Amino acid sequence: MTFIQNRISFLATHLPLYLQGIRITIVLSILGVLFGTILGTLIAIMRLGKNKVLSKIAIAYVEIIRGTPLLVQLSILVFTPLAIVPPEATFLRSKPLWSVVAISINSSAYVSEIIRSGIKSIDYGQTEAARSLGMTESQTMKFIILPQAVKNILPALGNEFVTLIKESAIVSFVALHDIMYYANAIRGATYKPFEPFLIAAIIYFILTFSTSRLLGKLERKLDASDSRS
Repeated sequence: MTFIQNRISFLATHLPLYLQGIRITIVLSILGVLFGTILGTLIAIMRLGKNKVLSKIAIAYVEIIRGTPLLVQLSILVFTPLAIVPPEATFLRSKPLWSVVAISINSSAYVSEIIRSGIKSIDYGQTEAARSLGMTESQTMKFIILPQAVKNILPALGNEFVTLIKESAIVSFVALHDIMYYANAIRGATYKPFEPFLIAAIIYFILTFSTSRLLGKLERKLDASDSRS
């Protein structure tokens, strides 16, 4: 009983720090998926377009980003501005800013492949029908193809969000105050190597499990609406 009471007391003492870390983790994940989806959509359209130069650039972008670790990308984008940007340019030296950029860029490479597969899953006959009605290529993509593709790839985008919640823990490497940063700080202050990381693991599990359940419910609602229509 004393063991459980000690663990509860430990959690209650340090809970405010973990709550601050949760806020940073969630914000990073949401921004990463948001900007990653925007950039990933552009990359996917470039790759599927008729311009061979843009298509090759998109392919190279995806291969480079997916072929290098997020830790390396994060280090380059965070520490390079600190080395070359004047100290008075505070915004451009911001670690949170470049952490969001790094996570968004990394996510965009994976999201672009998700979106590309979603676009290719739409029957080409719909494109031909839209073009026969006088719609331009961009109008066809914007009003016919993308809305259907987005609906098909929502589960995969949800999984990307869940993945980012876990992968965002890497920002503690650049001293961004997320869950893992505070877990490390608490470990150093209390000299307890087990409890801080156990609590961090439980928090990550709760976040990812809850998100997965919500996304599952959304997917079932979308399936139900499809069956009714």
